[in-house]
Amino acid sequence: MDFIGECVNKLQDYDEDDFRSRPGKYKSRPRSKDRPKFENALTGLVITVDRGRFTVHLNEPNEIDIYAVKARELGRKGVVVGDLVEIVGVDIKNSENMARIVKVMERKNSLQKSADDSESNERSLVSNIDMVAIVVATADPEPNPRLIDRTIIAARLANAQPLIIATKTDISSSQTLSDIYQALDIPVVSISKNSELDELLDILKDKTTVLIGPSGVGKSTLVNRLVPDAQRRTGAVNDVTGQGKHTSTSAFALRIDTKTWIIDTPGIRSFGLAHASADEILAGFPDLMQATTKCSKGCSHQDTSCAIEAAAFENPVLLPRLDSFRRLLVSLEQADG
Repeated sequence: MDFIGECVNKLQDYDEDDFRSRPGKYKSRPRSKDRPKFENALTGLVITVDRGRFTVHLNEPNEIDIYAVKARELGRKGVVVGDLVEIVGVDIKNSENMARIVKVMERKNSLQKSADDSESNERSLVSNIDMVAIVVATADPEPNPRLIDRTIIAARLANAQPLIIATKTDISSSQTLSDIYQALDIPVVSISKNSELDELLDILKDKTTVLIGPSGVGKSTLVNRLVPDAQRRTGAVNDVTGQGKHTSTSAFALRIDTKTWIIDTPGIRSFGLAHASADEILAGFPDLMQATTKCSKGCSHQDTSCAIEAAAFENPVLLPRLDSFRRLLVSLEQADG
């Protein structure tokens, strides 16, 4: 019998019970549907986000700021400033040791922004806010009504109260801003370099407020006055471009008192509203909305027969508002096209 035939005969003498597998070098851990429970997790507030690292403020068992990373269990779920989270692995004796964020609590709201009106991807700037304070300088740089209007719409979409803080009123008056926006039930607080902040502090009391505005309007200067130990960097306006320099590089929540927080944000030059519909845009202009009751069915609000245009010519204060509203509609239509 040849060699091959002999081997076949020997194999036939074995059955499957005689088979012994050789264990692999690396043992794989059996998968389980049971997820970690993290019964000892602590609840904290995310106060800043920096390149995948988070600073979380804890009130209990000790008031302390803890550095943390996202646990693998969260997957791609985003974490932003203002989020209430559960964390484990807290080392009270050494806050430099990284804890892990294992859960993001359900958000009350989220301030959404897209890069521009044609960008379908939105991102959350901050969460769980009560007010959106639009910080605008009366001069140097000049106010940008369209940016103000866009931010007001975003605030209302987030069910947050808009507020306007007019800075540098020692250079130029804020009366025009007050005339336009106070009529819309939007508070306008005017401050100068040496003015008292009592009125503003009363409005901010017991709320979480995010500060939004372009660079150079004095957000960080204002933060340093509201929270003296904040030490936020400040900068000047570029003499050539008329635009401010970015001094805040990331959103940062700071506590004024136990129940009062403000969130400083980097300067913005645009506020994309890709997530807003035409009706939601119109709702952001309540001073124009009333006139639409006289519009013809299917009115585009963009031609001379529109009832809003007639109302604006009767009340010239509405003309810049109408211009801003129509620019937004055109921008959304171009994005959809």
